[in-house]
Amino acid sequence: MTDLAAAPRPAVGETARLDIVVLGGAGHVGLPLSLAFADAGLRVGIFDIDARALDRIGSGQMPFMEAGAEPLLASILETDRLELGTDAGMIGRADAILLVIGTPVDEFLGPSMRVFERAVDQIAPHVSDGALVILRSTVYPGTTEFVAQALDARGLHVDVAFCPERIAEGHALEELHTLPQIVGADTPTAGERAEALFGRLAARTIRTTSREAELAKLFTNTWRYMKFAVANQFLAIADQAGVDYASVLRAIREDYPRAADLPGPGFAAGPCLFKDTMQLAAFTADHFPMGQAAMQINEGMPAYLVSAMERRFGSLRGRTVGILGMAFKAESDDIRASLSFKLRKLLQWAGATVLATDPYVHDQRLVSLEEVLADSEILVIGAPHRAYRSLDLGGRELVDIWDMAGTGFRI
Repeated sequence: MTDLAAAPRPAVGETARLDIVVLGGAGHVGLPLSLAFADAGLRVGIFDIDARALDRIGSGQMPFMEAGAEPLLASILETDRLELGTDAGMIGRADAILLVIGTPVDEFLGPSMRVFERAVDQIAPHVSDGALVILRSTVYPGTTEFVAQALDARGLHVDVAFCPERIAEGHALEELHTLPQIVGADTPTAGERAEALFGRLAARTIRTTSREAELAKLFTNTWRYMKFAVANQFLAIADQAGVDYASVLRAIREDYPRAADLPGPGFAAGPCLFKDTMQLAAFTADHFPMGQAAMQINEGMPAYLVSAMERRFGSLRGRTVGILGMAFKAESDDIRASLSFKLRKLLQWAGATVLATDPYVHDQRLVSLEEVLADSEILVIGAPHRAYRSLDLGGRELVDIWDMAGTGFRI
């Protein structure tokens, strides 16, 4: 989060009270949440420093892919329940403020708390006494207490809670209504107010302390990341043993419920799982060796693929390799922390000419699917978009760690 700045952008009803202001409300977490609250009848302010994204939202266009969001946005814009702005004064008109900013990791893979220090400095002059302040994105344990104490030190009497987002990107509008919401609060009033707010969306809430909620969120993402690491390690072991991992996986899972949660292999990437695992490693005294190992396995998958391709095809120098899919996951346009870009760099270092494509990602570095198919000798599935399931490969070699082609995992 950078310094807040006033801007001349007009706002709707700019002196009216707001039920909620969502800071960072134009992003992947904040915007679906804002739309869901507005759809539930609340007056919602979307505060963001990204004026370009706000312009798109105000014109009825989603700045990213989210199932069902664009028609919902269009219908809400016809009401007076949504206000967009870059002026921090909006915060002072709100009964509740939701901070959709998480704790990033620095170059040493430790939590960078400076983002919340700046956030408190910047919002404190605008927050009204008696407001409810909710942290929504994943944070380092103790951050909620830090924010509460920092606001109190500035003479503000507010309630503070941590209510972590739990949705899968692209499915937010469905899951905000179907998944229970965790409400972490250290005072009865803060907990009751946060439960009442999220009760407008979710069928039920789960009460914890703020520290318990912070760890619940980190444990959830880390557990998912570790399961992907196990799946990727199993794939590598089967590959080195020269056996068909698809056959092994079928034998493990078929009609055997205790193995139903073993995921398939693939790139475990995106803006959350790696970061949150490293936050947990920084938090615990032994630096969480299991999490560190998961990170090494998942982040090492692109390098493993390049080595496996060199064993299979010989030197890649002078060869043209096409990567199909650059988003961090299927049916998404989000490239944050995507391992497909890491794979592209490693292939280039190995001497290959790399062509990359994605049907959802708009990036000048990418080319059309037709060009990739026409010019590549080897194809690699980077993101398992449905569009790649029935491609005519024309006899080209395929590297497929997702089994998208239905012919097994091919490394």
